Amino acid sequence: MIHSIFILNEVGDVLFEKHYRGLVQRSVCDYFWEQVTAASSPEEVPPVIVTPHFYLFNILHSVRSGNMYFIALTTAEVNPLLVIEFLHRVEDVFTEYFGQGFGESALKEEFVKVYQLLEEMMDNGFPFTTEPNILREMVRAPNIVEKVSGAVGGTSSMTEQLPSGTLSIMPWRKEGVKYSTNEVFFDIIEEVDAIMDLGGNVVSSEVVGTINVNCRLSAMPDLTLTFTNPALLDDVGFHPCVRHNRWEQNRNISFIPPDGQFRLMSYTVKGGVQPPVVVRPQIRFTDTGGRVDVNVSMVHNLQQGKTLPENVVITIPFPKGVLSANLSCTVGTFALDQKTKVCTWTIGRMPKEKMPNLSGTVTMQVGATRPESNPVLSAQFTIAMYTASGITVDSLVVAEHYKPFKGVRSLTKGGRYQIRS
Repeated sequence: MIHSIFILNEVGDVLFEKHYRGLVQRSVCDYFWEQVTAASSPEEVPPVIVTPHFYLFNILHSVRSGNMYFIALTTAEVNPLLVIEFLHRVEDVFTEYFGQGFGESALKEEFVKVYQLLEEMMDNGFPFTTEPNILREMVRAPNIVEKVSGAVGGTSSMTEQLPSGTLSIMPWRKEGVKYSTNEVFFDIIEEVDAIMDLGGNVVSSEVVGTINVNCRLSAMPDLTLTFTNPALLDDVGFHPCVRHNRWEQNRNISFIPPDGQFRLMSYTVKGGVQPPVVVRPQIRFTDTGGRVDVNVSMVHNLQQGKTLPENVVITIPFPKGVLSANLSCTVGTFALDQKTKVCTWTIGRMPKEKMPNLSGTVTMQVGATRPESNPVLSAQFTIAMYTASGITVDSLVVAEHYKPFKGVRSLTKGGRYQIRS
């Protein structure tokens, strides 16, 4: 199975290495870094790289402080999704311990816990304890009191007793959980990937969704979640707590949840998805300049509802031969990066009363060749309390003696949202 794990920073330095089946030289990471330097962006690096002696699996952890790469090595062919999923689980556990935007400095500061977690999460190259709830009982989360006591008294952050959940059929939930206020919240988060032509017509569209849960329920609650339209969901993936046979029989999600925050399921909705934000660009170039006219609108059901797209940003990558731009917008602000020639139009919250428009002219550099093709625009946005797929929760039944508070929120974001001009 997995032979070794390496964690690299954005310049290719090895920050951490953990070997489960014998020592492997760091030089094996050079094969991976060659792919990084050859790729146009970190996202374009192949997830699986074949070398003469190893298979390298990798994921990208991108934060503002700098990218990091999680790499797993195997000596034989294995299920690639299993290894990649384990790397994502390591990233999720690190997020639980070190914060949402953890970077190189956070891991170096808590390097002892990093190695403790890598040790507990895998046994002889096979995934072992990957549930954050159980890991918290084994490896204490970092805090100020622990740092002081560890420095003064030399106390260990490892617990001496084995968590009760590791010996049960439900290792994701410990026994004896009690809350004074019982509540459970569901967050439906969707990303819309779409390609549209200059007329606003959909060439292809897809929704990638996840359902995250924040559970604060006492005892051993048994939950049943039903949707109004479960037939829309494709390529579903569940947390181990979900009873898969119930989903196969009647499309209900039956489970005993872990305590705290966790991802219940992921899904995709392919085809038939109407992108919520419509961009209609008209961009034409000549030998000396060009004309730009971009209109942005939203689908009819958003115009009639109370929720509107927010944080709307349209990006136009102009050709390198563009010298300057004389543009004006009716809503928001725009800026042209003279180095990259990328125009960023920040609309913000979409208005109901008028259609945002960006128009004007661009001037080409003297001697620059006329662009062979028009730029491909991209759009980013967020829409609260809206699902692009149309999926909605019908009911949530909690089989316990108490009546908990239940809540459902939804958020739709723009993913790979491209518009051809």
